[in-house]
Amino acid sequence: MRILIADDSIVSRHLLDATLRKWGYEVVVACDGNEAWQILQSPDAPKMAILDWVMPGMTGPEVCRKVRENASEEGFYTYLLLLSSRSQREDLIEGMESGADDYLTKPFDQHELKVRLGPALRIIGLQHELISAREALRDQATKDFLTRVWNRSYILDTLQRELRRGSREKRPVGVVLADLDHFKTVNDTYGHFAGDAVLLEFVRRTGASVRPYDSIGRYGGEEFLIVLPGCDEEMTRNHAERMREALAREPMSFNEESRVITCSFGATAWLPGTPLEEERLIRIADDALYRAKRAGRNCVKFVSSVDAGAPGESGKPVGAVSGTQSGRQASGE
Repeated sequence: MRILIADDSIVSRHLLDATLRKWGYEVVVACDGNEAWQILQSPDAPKMAILDWVMPGMTGPEVCRKVRENASEEGFYTYLLLLSSRSQREDLIEGMESGADDYLTKPFDQHELKVRLGPALRIIGLQHELISAREALRDQATKDFLTRVWNRSYILDTLQRELRRGSREKRPVGVVLADLDHFKTVNDTYGHFAGDAVLLEFVRRTGASVRPYDSIGRYGGEEFLIVLPGCDEEMTRNHAERMREALAREPMSFNEESRVITCSFGATAWLPGTPLEEERLIRIADDALYRAKRAGRNCVKFVSSVDAGAPGESGKPVGAVSGTQSGRQASGE
């Protein structure tokens, strides 16, 4: 546990430093209120601070107020303990109203300090557990249970956000639907555990071939939606081809066998100045994916969102079938 000591008195600082280090704490030292405030703003700031009341720059209560005013709901709680020679009840009230959690008078007693650090450790520990639980719940609400990529709801939200950002910044957004070829055959022949292994390997290889700020989500079953910010039509087509090659390049191993697993990709791109309709874009990508399946699978088909007003080459209207209940998946394609 790291503790910040902020005190302009060299004697007081050294005494606190030696005492806390003897108890096993890691100590960070500040000589005035301004330095303490700077340390408490850093990303790895100590979760506990002992602040002298009277310091150059900012006083202890002023530092407390700034910490509380700038506290983020997402961040860890900082436990603040004021240290002062003042012992009147009015001073105690003023210190606590500034945002301090506790108050200790100078010269401090080591036993009293140790007792007061106990509740601080419990509060920080409980808050850490709450944040961990919150993150676990958030992860469950946004990630696919098996593959750990974004789930359908979150990847659709991501697409909507990227389209809005693209509209503001006048940047295109690529949209790709990927569907594993003959996935039903894998499940029927090798079992569902093998199917799960294929999905996980698809995510691993695809994730390694996209950029850090691209997003992959499980759209349903063996179908994945990939959002590519800043990609125009040519870039989207190239990214989809790179993902296809990453999957088909080497066989996958499962159930002590090796088999090349391929994937079909349907791609389109939103271009600045065209309507912001994420559902239409997905339908266009779905139509492109249908064309890839009809063309023999293991290929990329691109349909321009600008020209996609007419039925697809197959006679299937754009957007007539989409999602996990599509004809492709029902037939095991």
